[in-house]
Amino acid sequence: MEEHAAPLITEGHEYKLEIIPPYSTIQCRRADIIYRNGKEIARSYHRHVRSPGDDVSHDCAEVQAVASALWTSGVVSAYEASLPQEETSTMPSPVESGETVSG
Repeated sequence: MEEHAAPLITEGHEYKLEIIPPYSTIQCRRADIIYRNGKEIARSYHRHVRSPGDDVSHDCAEVQAVASALWTSGVVSAYEASLPQEETSTMPSPVESGETVSG
């Protein structure tokens, strides 16, 4: 009688990085791969984006290395300056203007 060994199931990851100008935003596509006896049997994808100044300490080594190389303090400052500023109202609230508020 011939014995069959249980299939060996393993997992792996592949990363594809894209650098988006002008501030070197990093888009990362991670492929999660399942292998049976060394042959790929399934693959799924996950994407995420990191902007200059984001915490990448929990990202893969590739993202960390690219962020470290490209995100100089000047790039981070320029990116932050490009973001829309929150608008503050110049109209006084009804309480400040002395108006009566009714419900």
